[in-house]
Amino acid sequence: MSGSSGDSRPLKLLAQVRQAIRVRHYSRRTEEAYVYWVRRYILFHGLRHPAELGEADVTRFVSSLAVERRVSASTQNQALAALLFLYREVLGRPVGWLARVVHAKRSVRIPVVLTRAEVRGVLGRMQGTARLVASLLYGSGVRLLEGLQLRVKDVDFGANEIIVRGGKGDRDRHTVLPDALRADLERQCERVRQLHARDCAEGAGWVELPHALAEKYPNAGREVGWQWMFPATRVYLHPRTRQQRRHHLHETVVQRALREAVGASGLTKPASCHTLRHSFATHLLEAGYDIRTIQELLGHRDVRTTMIYTHVLKRGGLGVRSPADTL
Repeated sequence: MSGSSGDSRPLKLLAQVRQAIRVRHYSRRTEEAYVYWVRRYILFHGLRHPAELGEADVTRFVSSLAVERRVSASTQNQALAALLFLYREVLGRPVGWLARVVHAKRSVRIPVVLTRAEVRGVLGRMQGTARLVASLLYGSGVRLLEGLQLRVKDVDFGANEIIVRGGKGDRDRHTVLPDALRADLERQCERVRQLHARDCAEGAGWVELPHALAEKYPNAGREVGWQWMFPATRVYLHPRTRQQRRHHLHETVVQRALREAVGASGLTKPASCHTLRHSFATHLLEAGYDIRTIQELLGHRDVRTTMIYTHVLKRGGLGVRSPADTL
């Protein structure tokens, strides 16, 4: 895939895949995942063009993921979704035959949830911006990347809410702004304003804007409202626009800090940043909030996704009291 004459078609095809994804405003992570699987598919079949391949070739590739690489069902289905997109949206081929390829069945897993005391213990061992972000994940139920991609304008102190823009599935939603974090978030906003003022004085101060807003509003990328709530420590030079931009804090900064805090607290649960979101939903259910409200706060398309947290509430096997406890 180095650009030689033998693989120029796959390279051109990958560019077409990226263009088709961006036209449909899919997330950057989806773009990278789909391009990755299309590339793997091409390599698997010896650099043959996908237009020359068919149902049997897709089945061989998807099956090899499970048999040889032992990937999870969700990973296997993601690869299949990438190929479905390739044939339908890029190559313009009917995909009835691809629909017959068997999707891997996902295993039902109960989410890891921390108790309130465990959440206090973990957050108490974190510091600085990483602690504030982790507290926001638990206090508002946002996903890690949703929290890191918040702009200054998305935290509405007047309405006491946080607006998640372009969340999973490219959907906007409102969620709660915790009173306990209000003062910390106000201080964070002020730090961002001061940092932005220094950046502008040094000829920087730009941020990436979603979709085509940069063309529609050329100066919006330098407005304070569009700045990231949790900016990175360094600026970078955007190669196309030559703007000095600042990205948001990288996910690994928070993930690493949380992992260290979980280890220091002595927890044996495999807790991650997403565990805080699970804990948010479960603790709301315990407090008596209805499932539909929690669905809206989490941004789930289907209430059945939210229903998984009702299983966590059942203490013991299906809420049954053991006969050993009556002896």
